[in-house]
Amino acid sequence: MIKKVSKALAVIVVILAVLGFAGHSYVNHVEKEKTVVTLAKHPKKVLFFYRDDCPDCQAIFHRIYWHNVISRNIIFINMNQPKNQHYIQKYQLTSVPTLIHGKQRYSGTNQQRIKQIVGD
Repeated sequence: MIKKVSKALAVIVVILAVLGFAGHSYVNHVEKEKTVVTLAKHPKKVLFFYRDDCPDCQAIFHRIYWHNVISRNIIFINMNQPKNQHYIQKYQLTSVPTLIHGKQRYSGTNQQRIKQIVGD
């Protein structure tokens, strides 16, 4: 009986590890995408400006991505996409990562400030 339970637990651990790795890899893939974004289609969403080669952006990307899986209120804008760079002037961006929601704006990696912008 103990061997069956041990075997079942081992299988569950392996499955969870594979799913965790696959999820992490997928989020990394999404982070590297350079989609052209049209913001007129998303007037009430949180705007997340980042660069896929920015260490600070990478430090918070996964948390923001998984928050968005549930809330669906964040638009990801990779500033390494040349066609997204006109937003630098439009939103007066001086650094990344930057989050903007209405009149709220935050540039940085402080989790409490990020929660204030994106919500819980």
